[in-house]
Amino acid sequence: MKTTQIQTTEDDHRIAKLAAIAIALHMVEAVIPSPLPGVKPGIANIITLYALYKYGFTTAAWVSILRVFASSLLLGQFLSPTFALSLSGTLLSLCALWLTMHLPKKWFSSISLSIFAAFAHIAGQLIIVRLWLIPHAGVAYLIPIFAAAALIFGVINGLITAKLLINRAT
Repeated sequence: MKTTQIQTTEDDHRIAKLAAIAIALHMVEAVIPSPLPGVKPGIANIITLYALYKYGFTTAAWVSILRVFASSLLLGQFLSPTFALSLSGTLLSLCALWLTMHLPKKWFSSISLSIFAAFAHIAGQLIIVRLWLIPHAGVAYLIPIFAAAALIFGVINGLITAKLLINRAT
C-alpha cells in the first residue's frame, strides 16, 4: 500500500493553531446562555482580528472559515440554518475586514475594525433571516437590538485584540 505524505508549511501550522484556538473559544461560547437568541459576544473573532494584524488577511480568512466549518461539525449544526447564519455573518464580516484594513491606521485601530466586522456579521445574519428564515418585514425591528450588541461586543473584542497585540509586541 502506497502512502502519500502531505507537505505542510509554517503558515499551515500557524493557521491550524489559530483556528484551533478560535474553535475552542467558539465551543466555550456555545455553552454560555444567551439573553436573546443570536446574541453572542463572538469571542472567537478576537483570534481572527489578531491573525489579521499579525499575519494578514489570508490567514485571518482561513482561521475564520475553518472555525465556522469545524465548530458547526462539532456542534452538530453543519448545513443547518445556524450554520447558514454563521457562514453568512462570517463572509460579510471578512468582506468588511478586507475593506477596512486599508483605512489609515492612524485613525482606525483593531477596535474600529472589530466594530465594523461585528456590524457586518449581524448584517449578514439578518439578511439570511429576512430572505430565508423569516421573510417578513418585522425582522427590521430586531436591528436596534442586534446593532447595540454588535457595538458593545465589537468594542470589547477590539480592546482585547489591541491588548493581545501590545503584549505580543513586547
